Amino acid sequence: MSDVTSQKVPVTVLTGYLGAGKTTLLNRILSEDHGKKYAVIVNEFGEIGIDNDLIVGADEEVFEMNNGCICCTVRGDLVRIIDGLMRRKGKFDAIIVETTGLADPAPVAQTFFVDEDVQKNARLDAVVTVADAKWLADRLKDAPEAKNQIAFADVIVLNKTDLVSKPELAEVEARIRGINPYAQLHRTERCQVAIADVLERGAFDLDRILEIEPDFLEVDDHDHDHHHHDHDHGHHHHHDHGLKHYHDEDMQSLSLRTDKPLDPTKFMPWLQQLVQTEGPKILRSKGILAFQDDEDRYVFQGVHMMLEGDHQRKWKEGEPRESRVVFIGRELPEAAIREGFERCIVT
Repeated sequence: MSDVTSQKVPVTVLTGYLGAGKTTLLNRILSEDHGKKYAVIVNEFGEIGIDNDLIVGADEEVFEMNNGCICCTVRGDLVRIIDGLMRRKGKFDAIIVETTGLADPAPVAQTFFVDEDVQKNARLDAVVTVADAKWLADRLKDAPEAKNQIAFADVIVLNKTDLVSKPELAEVEARIRGINPYAQLHRTERCQVAIADVLERGAFDLDRILEIEPDFLEVDDHDHDHHHHDHDHGHHHHHDHGLKHYHDEDMQSLSLRTDKPLDPTKFMPWLQQLVQTEGPKILRSKGILAFQDDEDRYVFQGVHMMLEGDHQRKWKEGEPRESRVVFIGRELPEAAIREGFERCIVT
């Protein structure tokens, strides 16, 4: 990891539908003895109901907690708040930005791509979505933003799992995987998830995308959690619990891969053109690329129309040189995307 990157404060965007349990998670971060300093930016103090016994010092916009964390509200501009936080002495290990239950996390995430001051000081770490196991299926039917939050997530905390039956839980996970097969999924009761599983994940860090999540781009392997028993066909059918057949009507993910080298003079313009024209429909894109005559892996990721990418490190000895790209979005023109990708392959 470059020194420049490591000096930037990681920012986690925390989203989730009203009542899913975000508040429980935030309260834990502000009160538990985790030995880290977090700055939590919330919409309303009232919603969190900060425990007075835990407050050490408070000015109008900022509450300091006895575990060293601080909490402040988004009044107006996120950029201004982050600049203000950066000027506080003894900076923090990380910043958590809570978005309202009705919000699409994309604009918050885009702040970290667009604003130069913010980019100097902070880097987007991951989008974490807290979902309610009992009500998510209904929300996905009636609330497009609930779908956006799932599609956008790097980490999904599926909360209140104690309130649903096993079949219901399998069903709701299948729905989540139909929208986003790539996020890490944690099943919880009362948001009892290790804070390290939620914060400082490095999901947007090009250097770490694959190191932490080797299955970041594994296609069709939706059941990481069920250990692979014998793969003979007799047993195979009970593996997938119907997960693969669950494709969401309007939101889908698309994976492309090739073990032949890509032509950078074709691929880069194609990708730019694709996000320019289809950007509103593409929520997230990520990829690792093997270009012709290039010893380094190229990694990119994007939010809507914004892309960032860089040569990351050398391909390791014996590492398969394959290119893998993922798009998550609404009504993606799958055939056109596949054809365009094929045309970038060096034959």
